[in-house]
Amino acid sequence: MTLTARLNAAPVLALGFRPFFLAAGLAAILSVAVWLAILSGLWPQPGHLAGTAWHAHEMLFGYLAAVIAGFLLTAVRNWTGMPTATGARLAALVGLWLAGRLAPWVGLPPLPVVLLDLAFFPALALALRRPLWHGPNPVNRVFLLVFAGMTAAGAMVHLEALGLLVGGATHGHRLMLDLVVLVMLLVSGRVMPFFIKSALANAQPQVFPILERLVFVVAAGLLIVDFVQPLGPVAGGLALTLGLLQLARLIGWHDRRIWTTPMLSVLYLGLLWLALGLILDGLPAFTGMTPRAALHTLTVGAIGVLTLGMMARVAVGHTGRPMQAAPLTLLAFVFINLAAVLRGLAPLVVPAGYQTWLTAGGLCWILAFGLFLWVHAPMLWSPRPDGRPG
Repeated sequence: MTLTARLNAAPVLALGFRPFFLAAGLAAILSVAVWLAILSGLWPQPGHLAGTAWHAHEMLFGYLAAVIAGFLLTAVRNWTGMPTATGARLAALVGLWLAGRLAPWVGLPPLPVVLLDLAFFPALALALRRPLWHGPNPVNRVFLLVFAGMTAAGAMVHLEALGLLVGGATHGHRLMLDLVVLVMLLVSGRVMPFFIKSALANAQPQVFPILERLVFVVAAGLLIVDFVQPLGPVAGGLALTLGLLQLARLIGWHDRRIWTTPMLSVLYLGLLWLALGLILDGLPAFTGMTPRAALHTLTVGAIGVLTLGMMARVAVGHTGRPMQAAPLTLLAFVFINLAAVLRGLAPLVVPAGYQTWLTAGGLCWILAFGLFLWVHAPMLWSPRPDGRPG
């Protein structure tokens, strides 16, 4: 068999979630472990994007980019009924993502490092262009605009590293975070009521069209204001408003049986973290809180909990297994929420223990994703047990 034929036949390349969720789990562990080692003086800085800029970039454009790719390459196929990248084409996308992660460490000149990293989202957009643009739901086209925004955000970060744009890393990473918040709001509004109805007999999650529209108007406004005039009262007011609107959505979707269904409860908790993170993100504009003090409530809490829960759900469901969480998966859910408490909330309550919270939160994050891989990696690299494709 040729290499292309071997790749096309590999179970791990049968659908986008398989290699990218494996990559995301490994990136989550290694990126945080390396960051803790750098802070302890046990590991050297990378050759490009050193310090907190590298840490933020790898979590957003490394770990999170892999989750986004794996989820959309799988979900868009379901939403549109049109094929997405598999086999050799999927392997090429994963290879491009991996090259962007390794490039800062192998002594390449800055320009190739930048180009390799920035190429990923345009390549993902190209891979998804046909189903997103020609599929039955025109709303899906917004993801192509999101990919363009994420590419621009990454470019801003790299321009500061090249000495060409003062403040580029701060603005670029915040733009990426706001785009991710927008994606989480969009995807959760589409799938969470469906998940609840599917899992809970006679459940009736309430979806209010006016509220849904208002959520996205405010989210778009926050993204724009954060880019033009961050940290001011307008940005703070929009963040607070968006957090309260998200709480209103969750109240409408709530069914007490969610809390006895772990594959639902972890997603619901992630969305609660999103609401709390937005509210805390808005408070510094009107109180004495340090600006962006709630950053890790949004990143470790909302993003970490929601993405881990979604990856576990997709890995189980799309490999033909019952929608149940294994005991070690439940433990992973506990550790990721504990990481959010330690890294997101504890420093706000006891700032003197910041270093302790940082280390403990990082270790809980590593344990959560280690457990995720222990349970789900065999599912991701093996054929479906029911013999169906995908």
